[in-house]
Amino acid sequence: MNSCLLLNLYYTWGNGGVYMLARLKSSQSPDGRAKWNPAIHYHYKKTHDRSYQLSNFTRAYRSWFIQYIKSRIHPNEFRPLLSFLYTDLNCNLNCHYCYSWGKEIEGMTMQVAKDAVNWLQSVGCRVLAYMGGEPLIRKDFIIELTRYAAEKGFFVYLPTNGILMDESFIDEIGKAGVSVINLAVDAMDRYKGIPKYFNRIKPQFEYLVKQEKKYEYITFFNINITKHNVKDVKTLTEIAHEYGIATDYHINEPPLIEYDDFNHKQDGAWITEAEFQAVDDLVDWLIEKNLGGYAMVNSVEHLRAMKLFIRRRLPPWPCLAGKSSMIIRLDGSFTPCMELYGTDEDWGNIYDGHKFDPDRLTRQKQNCSPHCLSTCNFQVNHYSSSLINSLQWLAKHAYSNYLGVS
Repeated sequence: MNSCLLLNLYYTWGNGGVYMLARLKSSQSPDGRAKWNPAIHYHYKKTHDRSYQLSNFTRAYRSWFIQYIKSRIHPNEFRPLLSFLYTDLNCNLNCHYCYSWGKEIEGMTMQVAKDAVNWLQSVGCRVLAYMGGEPLIRKDFIIELTRYAAEKGFFVYLPTNGILMDESFIDEIGKAGVSVINLAVDAMDRYKGIPKYFNRIKPQFEYLVKQEKKYEYITFFNINITKHNVKDVKTLTEIAHEYGIATDYHINEPPLIEYDDFNHKQDGAWITEAEFQAVDDLVDWLIEKNLGGYAMVNSVEHLRAMKLFIRRRLPPWPCLAGKSSMIIRLDGSFTPCMELYGTDEDWGNIYDGHKFDPDRLTRQKQNCSPHCLSTCNFQVNHYSSSLINSLQWLAKHAYSNYLGVS
């Protein structure tokens, strides 16, 4: 796909692309679980007007594309395109595949958070993604920090399980200037160890989508594929498609580092040989939908790699953690990626600068990348590997709900 076509897609589709928004109803599947079926479909043009499209295009251009071009002009400088900021490790949920539950650790202070934003600005980064834990355990903190970063020109990305989100917060975070809200949802209803389910947050979700135009942010689902929820992943994908939002898929993986207080090493819903065929079929289905125009953050290459990963056959891949992406921990110290959050290695901090030595990173990734399929880092590599791919990323944000082809 050439750059002229991508820009033409933006101006053509961005001027009111047609999609279907369904009035939907729940029914019961044979196993008693909720099943999502379209009832009466209404065809109409998206209500997102040209100003909404232009706002998302401009924001993505300034925060992503310009910084990418500068990183190519100055290849020997440390210029990360994306930074993850851990504001808290505490969480309101106990997902068995996650090691954040029950930490009871004091979160990042506002001074460290603002210092981190200032440091990122000084090294040319303009994309700030919150991480946790659950960021919304301190709503006022997130609203203030978002306002501070947005005023400095940052593209602010907020992941949340949505449970603590209410209409008041959605309006406040929208006013603060959030760019993307990523809803982590794994199933339609609760499974043991998987408490992030759609029917629990449906009212918040519907209000969030309703307010997109007013505050000009993007919404999408973040779905973790586990041994339990293969059927639910398809249902959630269809819901996202009906509402005109994107999806982002992860493959469930154990932590790379041993954590003494992690109590679910044996029941983390890890994918075993018994689920290989079901996951393969799901991946094939997702690729078909991706190529058919469903809006997805994942590249087709990343989806295909999931089959190798679950079989532990994934070769080392060109992860750009510590170069194009990075982690800032609660105290302002650095680590290359979220999978290595718990390492005691010194990678630098916001006050003394980074220590992301290329040779050291290369040695690290030869060992860790075959055991990790980080969605964020895989996409950073994919979309920053060439000018055409970067233009595609820009076009996805320009259309606000992504183009769906990758």
